[in-house]
Amino acid sequence: MIARTPDSSKSKQAWRNGLIAAAALMVVSLLAATGCQVAQPNQSAGAAGLSEPQTIREGDVIKIAFPGAQNLDSTQQVRRDGRVTLPMAGEMKVSGKTPSEVEKDLLQTYGNQLVTKEVSVTVVSSSYAVFVSGAVIRPGKITPDHTITALEAIMEAGGFDMTRANMDAVTVIRMEEGKTKNYVLNLKAVIDGKSHDPFYLKPSDIVHVPEKFSWF
Repeated sequence: MIARTPDSSKSKQAWRNGLIAAAALMVVSLLAATGCQVAQPNQSAGAAGLSEPQTIREGDVIKIAFPGAQNLDSTQQVRRDGRVTLPMAGEMKVSGKTPSEVEKDLLQTYGNQLVTKEVSVTVVSSSYAVFVSGAVIRPGKITPDHTITALEAIMEAGGFDMTRANMDAVTVIRMEEGKTKNYVLNLKAVIDGKSHDPFYLKPSDIVHVPEKFSWF
């Protein structure tokens, strides 16, 4: 019988560790060379759904209220050219702006006509199209009259198909700056009652509910 030296097992372990480290370094080098990035699906989902303020769009119905001059109040739909008609002031472009930005424009437009320098702009209704696909009861196009979350859109589509839906990895597909971006949401956590920031949808967003992975 050949006696094993006390350090032989440690030497083999060190050799294995060195081999693993070399392999890991090779993988990192390949990723850097090819420009690949490891996806972090939940990293920006909250920011994309919450950080941007609501903007007014064509077809929206807005309410303009002047607390000190109620004769100027109006509720109207934004025309296809993005404009509304204001009493005693003519037309103003409002699409693409936030309500607060329109409020500032109105204060500048009416200027000295206002005794009380105050105006409020509210989006009464906002109709736009989003799409829901995958493991839901009624996939297809949804046209809500107000801003809704990804979970609300799924409920509008009849809810999850509980036999197939993977609620852990719902994907919102969005076109931003000419590029397609995916945001992965764990809506099972929301269903389970865990604290979760709502993810608000934008026009033409696609909400896809993937199916559960199964070996059979």
